[in-house]
Amino acid sequence: MKLPLPSAREPLDDLDHPILAKAREHFTDDEAGHERIRSVDDEVLFKVKVQRWRGAVWTGEDLPWLIAAGQREDGSPDDFYSVLETTARAARARYNADNRQPLSTRTYVGHLLPDQNDRDRYQLEAGARFVRHLAAAVRELTRGSLQDGHEHAADFPTFRLGILVRADDGHETYTAVRITGSVPDDLIAVILRHVPGCDPTVWYPEYALPSRPLLPAEQAWSTLMDPKAAAELLNEE
Repeated sequence: MKLPLPSAREPLDDLDHPILAKAREHFTDDEAGHERIRSVDDEVLFKVKVQRWRGAVWTGEDLPWLIAAGQREDGSPDDFYSVLETTARAARARYNADNRQPLSTRTYVGHLLPDQNDRDRYQLEAGARFVRHLAAAVRELTRGSLQDGHEHAADFPTFRLGILVRADDGHETYTAVRITGSVPDDLIAVILRHVPGCDPTVWYPEYALPSRPLLPAEQAWSTLMDPKAAAELLNEE
């Protein structure tokens, strides 16, 4: 595919490439039929095709993994699926030469399957995905509250997040963040950092919300939102 490897802050499945987009589309649809690569028999691999791109997807774990990709070359030994079969047969021969217990299959693709480094990277990417999702939710909750003056809230796996914004025309805008549940300090910092128009260094702990005291499982912080940023947020589509 000739793509540079980005940092783990950029999930690989978000890269802009036709074969990745097709694999995401095809293997997130439980109803979609999958065509097996019959020339590989040591693992169950499925085909993914788009334009001239061809790929091999392994689903041996909870996630589908695109483990190899290349281009279609009809009738040529350089066709992706022909190359995959040839290299898998050669890998099987090398494996049998190096190991006392030979493989009974015709092919070997174990070297293409995800290893611990791949799984570790996926976990790091999962963190990046969560922060991205959280940041988008914080922005939407803030905008919703800015529009009607009421708290807007959303549930996450281990906590509930609420944001209250009260605007005063021409003046700075009171903003409060409420969290219900156990949340580590670094995640709190991420949440506060992504509230638009608010300086992440000047949030102050609150012991009550404007309309009620805090419940035992709740934490809250408040600050002032820049009125210009508030106006820009309201004008977003």
